Amino acid sequence: SDVCSSDLVKQAQKMQEDIQAVQERLEQTEFTETAGGGMVELTMTGGRVLKEIKINPDIVDKDDIEGLQDLIIAASNQALEQIDKTNQERISSITGGLRMPF
Repeated sequence: SDVCSSDLVKQAQKMQEDIQAVQERLEQTEFTETAGGGMVELTMTGGRVLKEIKINPDIVDKDDIEGLQDLIIAASNQALEQIDKTNQERISSITGGLRMPF
């Protein structure tokens, strides 16, 4: 019985190390999302750091600053959703779908 529980602890530790490695890789990964048919593009790291915003100059001439702000928010939220989805997929591939307490 001790051997079995010892193996289980080792497996859990390995899984935790693998998850940590996945999360570290995710933080280095960049996610680029667009909104408004490409009018606004932003790049965010998996660590949720906004790195770059590109705005199509064609829309800057308009007086619709609120619309531009909405596009930036939309692209940001899409990037965050993609980060969460990627993180969940990578962790599930390690845990086999098991819910881990860490």
